[in-house]
Amino acid sequence: MKLTNASIITAMVTPFDEHGEIDFSQLPTLVEHLLGSHTDGIILAGTTGESPTLTHDEEITLFEEVIRIVDKRVPIICGVGTNDTRDSVNFVKEIAEMEGIDAGLAVVPYYNKPNQEGLYRHFEAIAKASDLPILLYNVPGRTVASLDVETTLRLAEIDTIIGVKECSGMDAITELVEKAPKDFLVYTGEDGLAFATKAIGGQGVISVASHIYGNDIYRMFQLLADGKLSAAAEIQREYLPKVHALFSVPSPAPVKLALNELGIHVGGLRLPLVACTEKEKEQILSILNL
Repeated sequence: MKLTNASIITAMVTPFDEHGEIDFSQLPTLVEHLLGSHTDGIILAGTTGESPTLTHDEEITLFEEVIRIVDKRVPIICGVGTNDTRDSVNFVKEIAEMEGIDAGLAVVPYYNKPNQEGLYRHFEAIAKASDLPILLYNVPGRTVASLDVETTLRLAEIDTIIGVKECSGMDAITELVEKAPKDFLVYTGEDGLAFATKAIGGQGVISVASHIYGNDIYRMFQLLADGKLSAAAEIQREYLPKVHALFSVPSPAPVKLALNELGIHVGGLRLPLVACTEKEKEQILSILNL
């Protein structure tokens, strides 16, 4: 299944039980909630899914379960990138053999601080390891190293690299939309830039807030498509304080808090992440109107 019609992709949380194990029993409720709120695609084992604390075997079982639940209704993208090129290549080869995975999400290598040539070669190796389509993930706030636009454009020439989740700001997004091949998918990874990205011709948003506000994002994108900029902008303005609340403490603590409040039981977080304090809970839920 291709991503060309996917404007709202949710970077899905991983539900945990009271012992900190993946709560597979909650996956159907969570997935159906997302699909019922205009999620066009799901990312598994991304940052929001707490990938740094998931084991290899947990990730594979998570992928298998969500593939079964989704049953080809929307594309599934799985986190494949680490800061070890060899490990990433091996993992891509493994999951490319799994039926039901539509793309891999490969993050800029963290901690190592590679230069642009190192980044190019890292992603080139991942992309050429299999036929699985790859989305690049540039998030310098977490990785320190950052993909320059010029490097992303070089990588966009590789057939299996189909797009980017860009978190370095609107200048980079605008330049990529202008200069990349027309079929290259440019997503913002920042919920607060969803309106601007869509308005300048980007594909859409890879979102955390869509766990709670998927219907609002959908409505905003529909209004933009209809040329009703003022009405769409009003949604973005109302939505922005809620986005800020969802990132007021390290994610995904606030979105898990909100989901639990809505009766979608996703549990807590794995260390080193911690749940919101009582004061934080009160402030966040007040802003979210939950």
